[in-house]
Amino acid sequence: MKRPCLLLTPGLVSYTQGWDWPKQIQQRKIQDSQHPDVLFLVEHPPVYTLGQGSDPEFVKFAPGTFELHRTERGGEVTYHGPGQLVGYPVLDLRAYRQDLHWYLRQLEEVLIRTLSHLDITGERVAGLTGVWVKGYKVAAIGIKVSRWVTLHGFALNVTTDLRAFEVIVPCGLTQPVGRVEQFCPGVSPADLIPLIATSFAEVFGVDLQLVPLAQVIALPVPQ
Repeated sequence: MKRPCLLLTPGLVSYTQGWDWPKQIQQRKIQDSQHPDVLFLVEHPPVYTLGQGSDPEFVKFAPGTFELHRTERGGEVTYHGPGQLVGYPVLDLRAYRQDLHWYLRQLEEVLIRTLSHLDITGERVAGLTGVWVKGYKVAAIGIKVSRWVTLHGFALNVTTDLRAFEVIVPCGLTQPVGRVEQFCPGVSPADLIPLIATSFAEVFGVDLQLVPLAQVIALPVPQ
């Protein structure tokens, strides 16, 4: 029997709200290993985030110019905004594999398979984390794990305004940033949600069940 995993797609939500929900679920899963795994797929209004220990030299705008948050994830500065699908899997890796390198590669595989549904060839770059298409980085990945329960995840540029990346050095890299729309004109984030869901279920071997947000957030915290 496949392990159940709940899928939540609340749409466009603020970064702080979108971050708080997975954090709530992580804390519940740490307290109760029977709490279901969850995958959030969301979009955010424009916001920049810094990874733990990231280099501020990669931020090229003046303080206060744009919304900026330092987070617990690994990696350097990145951008989130409309047209980008952000995935926050909250998984108990003790039920999968207690190996962070493996987990990062699995997230890349989810995105590579997602792109393949659009006849787009996604690629890895040796020594780096993320997914590239024809030399353009279309997906960034940054994670944080506590007691083997995951936080943060991936960001896939679908129709993202790429000018937003001009005021940072994305992930500390000099390679160009791209978006899925370059290689599949007319595609939308809504088109990608079921493709990501299918690929995620395949890669992690889970039974992904779409549920309302209130059903998950309203779950009681174990005492």
